[in-house]
Amino acid sequence: MFRYQILIEYVGTNFIGWQIQKKGRTIQGLIQKKISKLLKEKIILFGSGRTDAGVHAVEQSAHFECKTKIIKLYKFLRSINHFLNNKDVAIINIKKRNNDFHARFSAKMRVYKYIIINRLSGPVLEKNRGWHIMKELDLDIMKKGAKKLIGTKDFSTFRASSCRAKSPVKTIKSVKIKYLKNNIEIEFKSKSFLQQQVRSMVGCLKYLGEKKWSLKKFENVMNSKKRDLCAPPAPAKGLFLMKIIY
Repeated sequence: MFRYQILIEYVGTNFIGWQIQKKGRTIQGLIQKKISKLLKEKIILFGSGRTDAGVHAVEQSAHFECKTKIIKLYKFLRSINHFLNNKDVAIINIKKRNNDFHARFSAKMRVYKYIIINRLSGPVLEKNRGWHIMKELDLDIMKKGAKKLIGTKDFSTFRASSCRAKSPVKTIKSVKIKYLKNNIEIEFKSKSFLQQQVRSMVGCLKYLGEKKWSLKKFENVMNSKKRDLCAPPAPAKGLFLMKIIY
């Protein structure tokens, strides 16, 4: 068997998420079906992790095994993208990998970015690529709140009730906030995240930026480990999986 890693770009707007489900359109299901058809054998696609409905990816990572060696990788890319591009999905690279490589378990770091469009007028070009917030947000206090999220902590406050992770304890390596042309970009780095963790953290940072919460209130909610005290999670359309680091 031959193992290949693929890097995937997609717009998650019209999908119910990455993972194959009994009903609904998924990114994993679409790609798996198209590669199987192209290679004329059934393949199983393993992703680096699940993205929720509406979440986008700049560089999702996945791998599959096949019986036949793919001789011309550029030809494979051209052919598979012929079937995927009109579905808002693209395979941007393919690499031959050793059998000890696993898209999920070999990952050392995951990078997510959340985009807030902070201006009075609603977005047109970026309509489904960010969270539109009209009220001007206080970046300074948001940055102070972001620093509180860094480190190894029990993130139960930011964990969805349907999360299947064995432990709520995660280590956030970094949280960076920058402002660029009415866009607030918040980048999170961690080996792994809980379900809805990033969106929940952004929702709480937004409350900070709006002055609905003080920094002390933000810290108390985070340390409470109580999901019902969390601010509403930010919408999926502003979240991007940026990169998987191996």
